[in-house]
Amino acid sequence: MAFEGLADRLQNTIQKIRGKGKIGEADVKEMMRDVRLALLEADVNFKVVKEFVKKVSERAVGQEVMKSLTPGQQVIKVVKEELTELMGGEQSKIAVANRPPTVIMMVGLQGAGKTTTTGKLANLLRKKYNRNPMLVAADIYRPAAIKQLETLGKQLSMPVFSLGDQVSPVEIAKQAIAKAKEDHNDYVLIDTAGRLHVDEALMDELTQIKELTKPDEIFLVVDAMTGQDAVNVASSFNDLLGLTGVVLTKLDGDTRGGAALSIRSVTNTPIKFVGLGEKLDALEAFHPERMASRILGMGDVLTLIEKAQANVDEEKAKELEKKMRSASFTLDDFLEQLGQVRNMGPLDDLLKMMPGAGKIKGLDKMKIDEKQITHVEAIIQSMTKAEKEHPETINASRRKRIAKGSGRTVPEVNRLLKQFDEMKKMMKQMTGMQQKGKKKGGFKLPFKPF
Repeated sequence: MAFEGLADRLQNTIQKIRGKGKIGEADVKEMMRDVRLALLEADVNFKVVKEFVKKVSERAVGQEVMKSLTPGQQVIKVVKEELTELMGGEQSKIAVANRPPTVIMMVGLQGAGKTTTTGKLANLLRKKYNRNPMLVAADIYRPAAIKQLETLGKQLSMPVFSLGDQVSPVEIAKQAIAKAKEDHNDYVLIDTAGRLHVDEALMDELTQIKELTKPDEIFLVVDAMTGQDAVNVASSFNDLLGLTGVVLTKLDGDTRGGAALSIRSVTNTPIKFVGLGEKLDALEAFHPERMASRILGMGDVLTLIEKAQANVDEEKAKELEKKMRSASFTLDDFLEQLGQVRNMGPLDDLLKMMPGAGKIKGLDKMKIDEKQITHVEAIIQSMTKAEKEHPETINASRRKRIAKGSGRTVPEVNRLLKQFDEMKKMMKQMTGMQQKGKKKGGFKLPFKPF
């Protein structure tokens, strides 16, 4: 996560003030000095830091804090609200044209991941918004750019419009929109050319495409790992094209995250999406409030719920709940659950979305080894159907056979069977307590079991 260093610093600073019954100007001043340093170290633009510190300081020593019952918590609320505001306040939604297709111009420098992001955005539009997009190969200069987009189109089973590399990008864009109208594609994503730096020839071409296609959105794809340079690139493109949004890529990398906090303030252009990995579904809508929560260690439950809803089959979840109640949950069911959780993304990222995760010692440095899950899957897949349904029948010789078949050791098989047995007992207890709670109005599970 790009904000880890900043998050650690801010959470430590906030911890000092959280429980204070009284807060004076000296406390606020000390806290803001730490906040200022944390932001500057995270590569946030100096002017942005200055303005942010000024706003928080004014509110933190004002009436709303001094008269509250818990001044420490009130200061944290102020920091969260101002951090949210800094990143754009509310989520900025993608445009929808009154008369389809909605045209999106994807622009940016070479190496920012523009072509891949074009594919990811098309995938998101289809999966989340039920749209029917067309990809347009208008980068005729970079070797293999057209081929790359066509490969992405095949992977996604999505149409890619191309006229090769001998036709002008302006003409390609014009014919693509006509074809999209004919084929009833409701979104057209134009992958334009990039350069190693902003130059006149590039901007002339992009301006011509903009004048001809009259796009509903012009998205700048920018690499979060370039730090302050990302802000300068965003400013240049915005001055010349009038951007409607920014897509930040590589926000999952080992970066300081300052670009995300600076771009909105410096360019007044909203961050619309963020790339959080290599896979074609690793693009998310950017929610300033949720990101502020994550940075301040308050978790991000809404994103966690959305991930679960997108990856967990509701009918299967209901069926599974019945099995848990009747204690007929099998190793096959467990295997299916592992698959659904894996689809939600890296497990250490999911854990960090839990409220209070920032307070768990060592969680920031913890890397959950995905190989362990692969090993568990291999062990279960080496069992017969009868063994998966009745693991209590798995004797010593069967354990040896399973270990050999999965390429694991007998102690690993033993450990899995023991853990599964304990999990079943716990499920029985919890669902039993929930049933009692329904009768007596007592204990209820705070969540539906997966």
